[in-house]
Amino acid sequence: MTMLPPLAIEVAQIYQARFAGRPSLFRSPGRINLIGEHTDYNQGFVLPAAIDKAVYLAAGLRTDQRICLYAISYQEGFEVDIQEIRKTPNHWSNYLLGVAAVLREKGFTLGGFNLVVGSELPVGAGLSSSAALECATIFALNDLFGLGLEKQQMILLAQRAEHQFAGVLCGIMDQFASMFGKKDHVMKLDCRSMDFQYLPADLDTYELVLFNSNVSHSLAGSAYNERRAECARAVSLVGDRYPFVESLRDCTVPMLYECIQADDIALTRARYVVEEIERLQQACSALEKGDKQSLGKLMFETHDGLSKMYEVSCPETDFLVDYVRGNAAVAGARMMGGGFGGCTLNLVRKDQASVLIPEVSGAYKASMGRALSVIEVRIEEGSSRLPGQALM
Repeated sequence: MTMLPPLAIEVAQIYQARFAGRPSLFRSPGRINLIGEHTDYNQGFVLPAAIDKAVYLAAGLRTDQRICLYAISYQEGFEVDIQEIRKTPNHWSNYLLGVAAVLREKGFTLGGFNLVVGSELPVGAGLSSSAALECATIFALNDLFGLGLEKQQMILLAQRAEHQFAGVLCGIMDQFASMFGKKDHVMKLDCRSMDFQYLPADLDTYELVLFNSNVSHSLAGSAYNERRAECARAVSLVGDRYPFVESLRDCTVPMLYECIQADDIALTRARYVVEEIERLQQACSALEKGDKQSLGKLMFETHDGLSKMYEVSCPETDFLVDYVRGNAAVAGARMMGGGFGGCTLNLVRKDQASVLIPEVSGAYKASMGRALSVIEVRIEEGSSRLPGQALM
């Protein structure tokens, strides 16, 4: 019999206590992105991977038209008739109801359902907890109602739900990584064509460690959408002279300087994106060669671009990266995710992690007045239905 993770057992037990019956169980992981930040909505490339921290759902059908939700993290239930789905400002239910609303909008027939959700992913840490929740929900509803959706269709619908119900105009990377992740591999994803290839993530004597600043970011209605608008303006300005330009993917740095005034903020934002797309190509070469030092150097360069050019870092994540810069135990580090808080991603020597972690934690507390949370992650599989026999 397959052993279920503790949180999967917990969501099943809560489901049975609240709704009776034996639920189906689903898992969708969070993600890291090795390099390629804010390039996804600019039709560039990204290099994400699913991780061993996930959202778990217990789900089952109802005989009426009610949607009954329960979130372990908030110890709170939420109910609504399927005909009356609506957004509730700043509420966790939006991520689940948004998926149901988008499916109905696209003509799929849904009935009532019960759903219990538990998450190992800290909210606002840049691990794409929202995308994991959306992917788990659509994976579950596709299974419960026999919708026949392919993974790529589910990804696009989950992204649409985030746009419409959460108000974040996210790119496709987060949902893609959560759905298509492969153990011990990163994905080089072309965010224009959605073609991708798996690259082995052989970190050898290194491991991935996340330092969570515990500064929670809120992307909805924030500078995230402003950055998208600034990039779109850059594309429009370059496109006036170069009609083939559809996105920053099509631009070079000389083209940006030719078409945008030097003091225009759109130039700085766009230059970061164009340079980051090139850094990702270099990072893929470094991975293929097993060159961890070159990969790490590129990670530091990405952070500097995000902090100084794209301006989506914060004092806490800047401190965490600067503190490990030059430390022989750390090949590379950078802030990860949309920005304005969350985690830094660190490529750390396995034999030095136990020394590094308390050192960084102490320095962070002393300098920033905050406790540091540490998450050591492994690269794992993407979304799946968990075996039902494990509940017997």
